Amino acid sequence: MVRRVAVVGAGSSGLACIKICVEEGLEPVCFESSDDIGGLWKFKESPEPERSSIYRSLVVNTSKEMMCYSDFPMPADYPNYMHNSQLLQYYRLYADHFDLLRYIHFQTTVKSVAQRPDFSVSGQWDIMTINKDGEEERSVFDAVLVCSGHYTHPSLPLSGFPGYETFSGRCFHSWEYKDADACRGKRVVVVGIGNSGGDIAVEISRSAKKTFLSTRQGAWVIGRMSSNGLPLDMTAITRLNNMLTLLLPNTLVNWAAERALNYKYDHRLYGLKPKHRLMDRRPLINDDLPGRILQGALVMKTNLKGFKDSGVEFEDGSVEENIDAVVFCTGYNGTFPFLPSILTHEPQRELILYKTLFPPSLIRPTLAVMGLFQTKGPITPIVEMQARWAVKVFTGSSCLPPKEKMLEVIESERKRNMKSYPCPRTAALQVEYIPYLDFMAKEVGVRPNLLTLLVTDPVLWVRIFFGPCTPYQYRLTGPGQWAGARQAILTQWERLAQPFRTRAVPESRPSAISPWALVLGGTVAMAFVLSKTETTPVLSGAAQFLDRCKMFLKDSWFTLTPD
Repeated sequence: MVRRVAVVGAGSSGLACIKICVEEGLEPVCFESSDDIGGLWKFKESPEPERSSIYRSLVVNTSKEMMCYSDFPMPADYPNYMHNSQLLQYYRLYADHFDLLRYIHFQTTVKSVAQRPDFSVSGQWDIMTINKDGEEERSVFDAVLVCSGHYTHPSLPLSGFPGYETFSGRCFHSWEYKDADACRGKRVVVVGIGNSGGDIAVEISRSAKKTFLSTRQGAWVIGRMSSNGLPLDMTAITRLNNMLTLLLPNTLVNWAAERALNYKYDHRLYGLKPKHRLMDRRPLINDDLPGRILQGALVMKTNLKGFKDSGVEFEDGSVEENIDAVVFCTGYNGTFPFLPSILTHEPQRELILYKTLFPPSLIRPTLAVMGLFQTKGPITPIVEMQARWAVKVFTGSSCLPPKEKMLEVIESERKRNMKSYPCPRTAALQVEYIPYLDFMAKEVGVRPNLLTLLVTDPVLWVRIFFGPCTPYQYRLTGPGQWAGARQAILTQWERLAQPFRTRAVPESRPSAISPWALVLGGTVAMAFVLSKTETTPVLSGAAQFLDRCKMFLKDSWFTLTPD
């Protein structure tokens, strides 16, 4: 029987795992190698080996209502897209509210996780840790949740670029980057157009003499702001949109989305256009990149080919001389050196995971790796659901398929994703946001029943189906049900609006002709056409119908006004 669970890491994933273990009556013991919670989101002035590192100005790419824990909304006065320091504060509030710190052993590093000799029967693990004084300790656990992240070992492919040994400038990975102070007045090349590459290139371009952004394939660039100034993810990640993408031809969806995006700035003109279609891969989230290109402060270049003394050469044959620094935003190697080799696939020790969570090679499913996936949406809600599912599997409340079936699913999903992501390792990490959440929610028993809601609570159904797929939806029913989930959904737009209310603004003057008057006028005209002899009854019926529609929309639609 599973009772004692080891949690490796006290970042956002580790905190969720601790809390869920406690809710399920388990005994979590969390090992955190640093002296604080937060993991990736704990900014440090200098990078520390084998730990994640972020730059000073980092702002989240997902909005507060979408990325919060499912039973702990962010404070209403928090900005919708917050600085990393404020997100860390939210994690502190979460840890304090659920009293999680008492389960964490700080400055304790996990050195090895190994199966016990009787693993086939007990499913238990031997874990060796070392504390800040260098003292080793061995402990036995019934299950393990790995929450150490995969942004700790930077990938710096210098050997793939001839001439780097004699290059007079500085080459370093974005893992080392903190701010643009050292780049002031210099000529800098940024390699890689992921979210970090976009952020760093924009920031450097504000103080550097010239900044070049080198990309192998280009990217579709989308800002955080959607129509009416609303957060992009709250308007894009909805169940309605998910259904439409499944029903409509992929070519049509791509054409419409790319046309709308190019209306703002032509990606071909700006040198950004990639080979892939917009919906096929994750876009680059950046508010300022096109503007910096427009101002000439940032210059788009093809993929880096090599170095030439003080300059660099690109694949199109162009050369930029007198380059002072090259920043490689080339990702990370997702390695877990403390895990047994039986869980990995040679030669790169790649973890093979069923649904990006469970190693199928284990006879007893008592280990899960959290957060090792990529998706077009926020990370925290998925990791939290992963933890809820993993704990159910540990306790026997949910069962995994046989090993052969899991391997078949892994390979099938990898092949499907390789249509968009040719690299097999990257393809294996991709998950679709809402379908993946719904799949796990069904396993846990918390997937919202839309048909039942349509009949029993149509106002809530409208918010769930047409509105953003916020995490609260998965606390409405089933294990771990939260009494505040419905109200959290009904008030999510109010919390979105709260940080904007810093100045009293004049009330909008009513237009000369109300839209409702136009609708009523059209109804009247139709009534006259359809029935000249029964004008009064028709007009009366039309007015009643219009009033009912108006009241329904006012009461149930997701607006920015308080409910």
